[in-house]
Amino acid sequence: MEGPFHRAAILFENQDLIALDKPEKLASIPERNPRKPSLLQLLNERFGRRMYVVHRLDKEVSGVILFAKTPAAHRHLCLLFEKRRVGKTYVALVHGWMDASRGTIDLPLRRFGSGRMGVDEAAGKPCRTDYAVRGRIGGFTALEVYPHTGRKHQIRAHLFRLGHPVAGDRLYGDRAEQAAFPRLMLHAWKIEFESPSGEPLQIESPLPPSYTKILSSLPRQDPTSAPAQGLAPSDR
Repeated sequence: MEGPFHRAAILFENQDLIALDKPEKLASIPERNPRKPSLLQLLNERFGRRMYVVHRLDKEVSGVILFAKTPAAHRHLCLLFEKRRVGKTYVALVHGWMDASRGTIDLPLRRFGSGRMGVDEAAGKPCRTDYAVRGRIGGFTALEVYPHTGRKHQIRAHLFRLGHPVAGDRLYGDRAEQAAFPRLMLHAWKIEFESPSGEPLQIESPLPPSYTKILSSLPRQDPTSAPAQGLAPSDR
């Protein structure tokens, strides 16, 4: 799919839905400035018809995203998300070495005046994020992340709260340190769900060159650091 300065590959398509490989720095839906492109706008223009938003990815996040083609498919998919019957796996690179090989972050989040999401035990909405360590390299840890809820900035805010902000995240973490990364190191790798026809689907988005290039450039400061290829997603 061609846009003004983006290319989004079609990962899967049938009569009910389409799954796209969203590039980083492209908004999922229109922003306040209508002159800025969005994936939904490009999709509607490409097919000459209305597509329906099922879920969103942050503008800075790359990876697999779904759109419905019909109102019936839209209702079906939105209900799956509402009932948390969609499996989502992200890949992230975070600052620091995480000691535990896996863990769960179960902390309520709400939006603050700064636009950031933060933990609020009294007024926050329930949020749960599981994670598993894929490797450690230099001063960073590569993770697979499995959000069970879909709050805004959930993964980013939860990992920041643990003291391990996602690399390149200029909203969460030290701005000067994060500015060294040309992109946010968070990628929506895999999504699993039941299609409107009842078919089980698993759709994957390969790590883009903008992500793997950064992994390959990280210094191996410790003999136990994993090679870049060892930081790729697993077959979990």
